[in-house]
Amino acid sequence: MNYNASHRFARISPRKARLVADMVRGQNIEDAITALDFSKRRGAYFLRSVLKSAIANAEENDADLSRLYVESTWVDSGPTIKRFQPKDRGRAHPIWKRTSHIHVQVAER
Repeated sequence: MNYNASHRFARISPRKARLVADMVRGQNIEDAITALDFSKRRGAYFLRSVLKSAIANAEENDADLSRLYVESTWVDSGPTIKRFQPKDRGRAHPIWKRTSHIHVQVAER
């Protein structure tokens, strides 16, 4: 059985979050949490919280935690917040603040 969790509208670009999501896909949950704890990437913070939520969902449904592994992780792009940075001679350059939807799915082996 699969157990899901997601973090929508996370304030990190999808490209940066996908690097961390690819790192833990297919690992058992202990190894995945350890890898995220020691990762220096900012996306590890977001993915760790979503992974812990998926584990809590599995525990709520009486799953065997020793047999859980990260079945799939994916990151979709969320809405882009558009801002402008003032530049010289009255010009303005666009700044795109990207957001992500982070999804984690754990299952039993």
